[in-house]
Amino acid sequence: MASKQVTDTWERGNPYEQYVGRWSRRVAPLFLSWLRIPAGRKWLDVGCGTGALCATIVDHCSPSSVAGVEPSDGFLKTAKENLAGRAVLHQGSATAIPLPDAAVDVVVSGLVLNFVADQRAALAEMARVTGNGGTIGAYVWDYAGKMELMRHFWDAAVELDPDAAKMDEGIRFPLCRPEALVAHFAGAGLIGPEVTAIDIPTPFASFEDYWQPFLGGQGPAPAYAMALDENARTRLRDRIRARIPAQADGSISLTARAWAVRAGVAK
Repeated sequence: MASKQVTDTWERGNPYEQYVGRWSRRVAPLFLSWLRIPAGRKWLDVGCGTGALCATIVDHCSPSSVAGVEPSDGFLKTAKENLAGRAVLHQGSATAIPLPDAAVDVVVSGLVLNFVADQRAALAEMARVTGNGGTIGAYVWDYAGKMELMRHFWDAAVELDPDAAKMDEGIRFPLCRPEALVAHFAGAGLIGPEVTAIDIPTPFASFEDYWQPFLGGQGPAPAYAMALDENARTRLRDRIRARIPAQADGSISLTARAWAVRAGVAK
């Protein structure tokens, strides 16, 4: 059904913010509270995107410093605007962090690991820049389960077009399950990996409020939607509308679950 290439690339801050960035902001403080990092530590956010997690670290964790690494020019521009000098931002990637060995005490990453092609290399690089006794933590969406705004989209898309399953994050990203996260962190030589679920509400005032962010064209589901011709996109919209639970006033109350993982670094 989709006639154009569908991409995972994230490059522009505003469409990302409307689609999942605003929900990531709600996960971030719960994730940081679970990490239980003492004040005065040096932090690094890998794949800092629009700066949501960096800002939450500054606001809630009393860090001695915060740095962010991000490959996208567009996201870096948005992050610099959002953070207004409260963090030092670098262009780089999860597998090429432009910091020296043992430069920070804590490395975190929000909604990034599943998009990294070489996840083993990414964890090795995160461990390299983390000092002895430090912590590495991350969170990813529960794409296959309780990330409901995406599940309703892909379940409807696959009903209309079985080939859409190839793009469904719940299938494509096996890392985003608790057992896989623990195994991945343990396999990287990190100490005592633990996983927890973080659930947040994702309320929408109406179906149009839910649907509009999928028209931003950025990220797997929005890219799939915008690769459809107008008639196919309308069929998809109507199929989702028929599936999604709405209140009498038209509002929609969904849940987004993230899996959070943390582990220690020993050198």
